[in-house]
Amino acid sequence: MIEAIGVYKRYRHHRTRDWVLKDLSFTIPTGVSVGLVGSNGAGKSTLLRLIGGMDTPDRGGLVRNCRVSWPIGLGGGFQGSMTGRQNVTFVARIHGNEKGMERIIHYVQEFAEIGKAFDQPVKTYSSGMRARLAFGLSLAFDFDVYLSDEATAVGDAVFKEKAKKAFKDKVGQSSLIMVSHSEGILKELCQAGIWLRKGQAVWFDDINDALAEYRKG
Repeated sequence: MIEAIGVYKRYRHHRTRDWVLKDLSFTIPTGVSVGLVGSNGAGKSTLLRLIGGMDTPDRGGLVRNCRVSWPIGLGGGFQGSMTGRQNVTFVARIHGNEKGMERIIHYVQEFAEIGKAFDQPVKTYSSGMRARLAFGLSLAFDFDVYLSDEATAVGDAVFKEKAKKAFKDKVGQSSLIMVSHSEGILKELCQAGIWLRKGQAVWFDDINDALAEYRKG
């Protein structure tokens, strides 16, 4: 279960101090996959970062009674001067997977499909390569909830299909919280929906209802 309790978040840029998220309160039940919908700038990626613990609310809090991945697809959080292999090794050690180190490295290398770049500094990667590496690294661990920020939109058609299949394989064992501009993907992989609008969140038990309300504006 993941619970948001009166969550507020804003970024103090020189032009604005408006709240991105205002007084969000909702509960995501265990085992339920959720699609986040909303217009550009509605705070979908911000909410994913908060749920994943990569950022903190200005007010309120989030309760996570489960193991949550970092947001797949953002491609951030890597040490740029280290190679892909070194980054994967570092993360595996943090998560206490010394015994399964070789398995994790092999899995990520095969899944990411970035060839020789796996042994080159991450700062030389394109955004797509970073996202592939982050995608493979996330799936190499067993999380209760996987966070996805447009992860299935990364790469060519073959890799997109591979990404979609990987998520399908996870459904049933784990759940997803997903941002995607593809309604088809959201309908296929998610049961419930959260519509972010004007800084606030509206929960829908059915993803189809969330998408219908979003389309109405």
